[in-house]
Amino acid sequence: MASGFRSYVWDPFLIISQIATMQSIFYMGFGLWLCFVDLVLQVPQSLDHLFSYRNLEFGTGGGRLIAAIYVLNALTGALGLWFVVQRSKQCTDFAASMHILHLFFCWIYNHQFPGTFAWWLMNIGCVALTTVLGEFLCMRTEMKSIPLLDGKSRADL
Repeated sequence: MASGFRSYVWDPFLIISQIATMQSIFYMGFGLWLCFVDLVLQVPQSLDHLFSYRNLEFGTGGGRLIAAIYVLNALTGALGLWFVVQRSKQCTDFAASMHILHLFFCWIYNHQFPGTFAWWLMNIGCVALTTVLGEFLCMRTEMKSIPLLDGKSRADL
């Protein structure tokens, strides 16, 4: 074990498993938000809502709804960063990794590179929102005071 508080040791297995876990949280959260909204509004469920960049338009009600789900999923992703990554310094890396992988999956699903302004705006905005909120949550945990008295209170001294 390395010396020092919260020292960083290169562990590729840990990093890959955290990326896989965060990607799973991203799609499970996205899917749950989509299912909930689709069931409430009685909209037919489709993978197009998840992967098709053409459905994300600000001019239609359905497109604005998918944009709102993107924002809700960014909050879910931030909670995932807090539970899985637990390091504010790594939040940007993992948030960007989630959305870059989502870009590749959308590219594969659509058989062409996503090219709408709304899709890019939402994804870049959600990376920023996920990063900022994830860093905030992780920093609050990192800044908690460290007990140094081994369970003794000041009154016992």
